[in-house]
Amino acid sequence: MTIPDNRESRIQAAEIIRSGGVIAFRTDTFYGLGADPFNRDAIIRIRELKGREADQPILLLVSDESEVDRFIEQSEFFKLIAKGHWPAPLTLIAFARPEVPIELTAGTKSLGVRLPDDNDVRSLVRACGGALTATSANVSGQPPARTAKEVENYFPTGIDLIIDGGEVTATQPSTVLDLVGEPRLIREGAVKRERLADLLIR
Repeated sequence: MTIPDNRESRIQAAEIIRSGGVIAFRTDTFYGLGADPFNRDAIIRIRELKGREADQPILLLVSDESEVDRFIEQSEFFKLIAKGHWPAPLTLIAFARPEVPIELTAGTKSLGVRLPDDNDVRSLVRACGGALTATSANVSGQPPARTAKEVENYFPTGIDLIIDGGEVTATQPSTVLDLVGEPRLIREGAVKRERLADLLIR
């Protein structure tokens, strides 16, 4: 089922997430597959939908910086980077808390988290408990979905709700910065290397 993004659809999405379901929604970059990050069965279901390998971690979106502590062991350096660069299409990787499911971390003991610079996305995530998985809504190996219709085409079954937030305006995925050890740029995306240059030579 596909419905427009509004207050009623967010309430419906929150109910689905609480019951262990999976939704698709527009993130600050492309469309993503959302589930409760602590629901192992829902995360496994996402992996099966995508055909994603179990050794690939799944990133999270949070609605507010205050949610990060539930998932990440924040170093002072992490806090400094988050304060200076969030909200933005910038995914920060750090050590995951022990209670974070291995289905999310894929055994890496680390986790990528992002605070989107998009009030509609953050409102949806907040309604769904403050954090959602946000792996791209596509079959592994295929381009990420840019519209709700493309999500439908990828997944004619298996998703409990598709929230149509319109066509994405992003042209690139989030930038991924690994802060587990020395800062390391994993993927250059919407946030350019130049903006992070001072971090990468730290």
